[in-house]
Amino acid sequence: MTTLALILVLVSAISHAVWNFLLKRSTNKEIFVCGLLVCISVVVSPLAVLLLLIDPIEGPGWWFILVTSLLHALYFLFLGRSYTYGDLSSVYPVARGFAPALVPILGILILGEKVSFIAAIGITSIVSGIAAVYWWGKVKLVLQNPVGSLLDPATRFALLTGLVIAIYSVWDKVGVRYVNPFLYMYLMSLCTAFLLSPYILNKYGPRSVYLEWYKAKGSILSSGCLSFVSYGFILTALTISNVSYVVPAREIGIVVGILLGVFILKESFGLARIIGSSMIVLGLILIASGS
Repeated sequence: MTTLALILVLVSAISHAVWNFLLKRSTNKEIFVCGLLVCISVVVSPLAVLLLLIDPIEGPGWWFILVTSLLHALYFLFLGRSYTYGDLSSVYPVARGFAPALVPILGILILGEKVSFIAAIGITSIVSGIAAVYWWGKVKLVLQNPVGSLLDPATRFALLTGLVIAIYSVWDKVGVRYVNPFLYMYLMSLCTAFLLSPYILNKYGPRSVYLEWYKAKGSILSSGCLSFVSYGFILTALTISNVSYVVPAREIGIVVGILLGVFILKESFGLARIIGSSMIVLGLILIASGS
């Protein structure tokens, strides 16, 4: 992974963890998510128009934007429900951790990418670190009742979130060949906002939407900006590096998410999270040095 790609991934990871922290603190997660997408659609529109004039979209690009918008609509719904049922420091590692285990496989099988031996060890270290963060002390419980563990709402929605992340990551790696990364991010946000808004208004009503905006407009605006920067940087990194490297490397944000959950939200912390976080950081170093 190049130095530029590494910097983009690190900034993206921190931005992503912070807006997830703000989402977790919100009252209505689904309204909050839809609100941040609307904010992106409004605030970033001048930049989007400029990018569209400078670098028009090639024909196939519109299909990639349409499909990624559908995938991101599912992602935001699953993520919001994950935080409704679970803690930031437990949901975030599962949601973000499932994808790094899948993406390198998809990258090799679908995109024909090659992963160096050292980078493969790094990816394994990250996935193992994520497992340590979440599953340490729960192995016996999971083995005794595996179905019950998966039926836990927080775990189920977090795993679904991770699955969607893996799919859209590979899809978007190809999509940014046809569309400027930040324009791609903007149009995806705009289309996803259009897809989610009728659902949100029908389910919660205009009054609930207004109340969430009134209480959390600062956080919603901040989250919109952070989300745009976060995924815009990842899409840019995908244009210069393998998706097999970028997606696992960005999971350094898990460490940030755990720290925010522990020190600000006062969630539990222990040896497992220290070891797991260390393994994630080590994995990032190995990917950076071995690619």
